[in-house]
Amino acid sequence: MNELEKFGNIPVDNAVLSDVIGSYKFPRNKIAAMEKRDEIVRLKKGLYVVSDKISRKKISRELIANHLYGTSYVSLETALSHYRLIPEKVFAIRSITTKRAKQFETALGCFEYISMPANYFSIGIRQQIVDNEYAYLIATPEKALCDLILATPNLRLQSVHVVQTYLEDNLRIDFSAIQNINTEIIRLCIEVGRKKAELKQLLKFLETIK
Repeated sequence: MNELEKFGNIPVDNAVLSDVIGSYKFPRNKIAAMEKRDEIVRLKKGLYVVSDKISRKKISRELIANHLYGTSYVSLETALSHYRLIPEKVFAIRSITTKRAKQFETALGCFEYISMPANYFSIGIRQQIVDNEYAYLIATPEKALCDLILATPNLRLQSVHVVQTYLEDNLRIDFSAIQNINTEIIRLCIEVGRKKAELKQLLKFLETIK
């Protein structure tokens, strides 16, 4: 068995790879050779993921997003697509972070990070466990909606009707899937978040369809 297989789809750094390589005079050259042979995929300087042909595990871009730039959680359209609240397939993985905004272009796609204050960041995050093998942090459906409203420039939702139009026409939200949404999370976001007026209108609308 290739020693790299034991890492599965968990991202690994230079230190971990150096341990696998052992006493090698030029470990960076060895790591570069492993990358060239498609045994590992470079995510950013010093961070890699084992290729699926070696790990025999499906690469999780959501898991990578958590490791690539943290502290962060998957959110926005990526989370809404995960919960099947929007019909579109999302190509970029979008996340929320407490650090400054950043974007990474990798062989596995684009990873975008939007900055939010720490007290807002901590609301409405859950752990998604996959096949009892790994887990990543993702926004709840309610938090993902709030995040998207806060992160969208020049978005003004001044009435319940405008909120409905935005959700229906812009996002194409499946209303039947959000009837059981936890409005308490939205209330918490209103307390500490920006765009309080917009979030209040979102709350009003969601309360009318529950």
